Amino acid sequence: MNHNQCNIKFRNPKFSTIILEKNQLLSEYLTIQNSPVLFGCRTGICGTCVVRVKGNISPPSDDEKEVLAVIADGDMEARLACQIDLTNDIEIDIFEL
Repeated sequence: MNHNQCNIKFRNPKFSTIILEKNQLLSEYLTIQNSPVLFGCRTGICGTCVVRVKGNISPPSDDEKEVLAVIADGDMEARLACQIDLTNDIEIDIFEL
């Protein structure tokens, strides 16, 4: 295993695991591929890309917390995909209300 890479697994088996370099923004890759995650603004203010994440990633910024409080209040797995800085392997699922 390369310690400079992260595996991003999707709970939906329709989407293959992807391998990205650490500290790459997830949104940069997912906008290139046939993504299971929708993106709007890519700046963390619209909430279009909210997903559920399992794995160890850096905590959300104050701005991201504000958006998540409106969309997914209290859901500790909810994150904005466009704001995820990859530092470890993660698993992603589409956020559904």
